[in-house]
Amino acid sequence: MDKKLDTILTQISELSVLELSELVKALEEKFDVKAVAMSAASPAGASAQEGPTAPVEEKSEFDVTVTNAGTNKIAVIKAIREFKPELGLKEAKDLVDACPADLGTMKKEAATEAKTKLEAAGATVELK
Repeated sequence: MDKKLDTILTQISELSVLELSELVKALEEKFDVKAVAMSAASPAGASAQEGPTAPVEEKSEFDVTVTNAGTNKIAVIKAIREFKPELGLKEAKDLVDACPADLGTMKKEAATEAKTKLEAAGATVELK
């Protein structure tokens, strides 16, 4: 490979994903082109003829559902009250007894933290 191309490739490999995204946008604007991912299964040029695909958006909010409280219900009730402090002990116990129980919609970070803590307490949790 040409030394010039090798240098460019090395510099690109050191970029973060965000920087790579900005680079792609800048190249599209500069050369008035649209970057389209090619599928390995599709013949050459088929994706370009079909048009650009919509970007996949990462989900930022999740519905947290306790599907099974497990055997240590007291620990699960305590974990639920960490994320739902407005619930009294009776309300949290009723949620655990009525599994599957919906804990509501949470931001991604809070939902993953809730799932981790609830699973550590012995519950089975789904994020939807």
